[in-house]
Amino acid sequence: MQPSLQPPIIRKVCADELPSLLGLYRHLHPSDPELPVGADLEALWKRICANPDLHYFGAELKGALVATCTLTIVPNLTRSARPYGLIENVVTHPEFRRRGLATLLLRSALQWAWEQDCYKVMLLTGRKDEATLRFYEQAGFRAGVKTGFIATP
Repeated sequence: MQPSLQPPIIRKVCADELPSLLGLYRHLHPSDPELPVGADLEALWKRICANPDLHYFGAELKGALVATCTLTIVPNLTRSARPYGLIENVVTHPEFRRRGLATLLLRSALQWAWEQDCYKVMLLTGRKDEATLRFYEQAGFRAGVKTGFIATP
């Protein structure tokens, strides 16, 4: 992180931050259609916020949400009934990239998962560039441990 910046606040995303979260997601998948905030989307967000296994982490700078990731804790009947985690939707606003924010965010999400007694946390990325893969490795993830497969409708 650049020394001239104030330290970020790493925290859970608040229920009233849906518009900010959706704004960040525009940078994650720019070709996705923009989701209009309406009753259906607000009901979905309320359901997400009420789910104790879904955790949205955010990095805040000067009062603005500038990075986020989602951690899902999955209850499990193997590994001594210890849960596992899945991290998705990692994104930093382009103006704030390469400052260490996403690394802090991921490490906080991992720490939360370990406190929940997760035996592992998985993360999938569609990115193939070496810089992104190194970024995830520096944040605590290891490539080549398992093979990922994706099914889509």
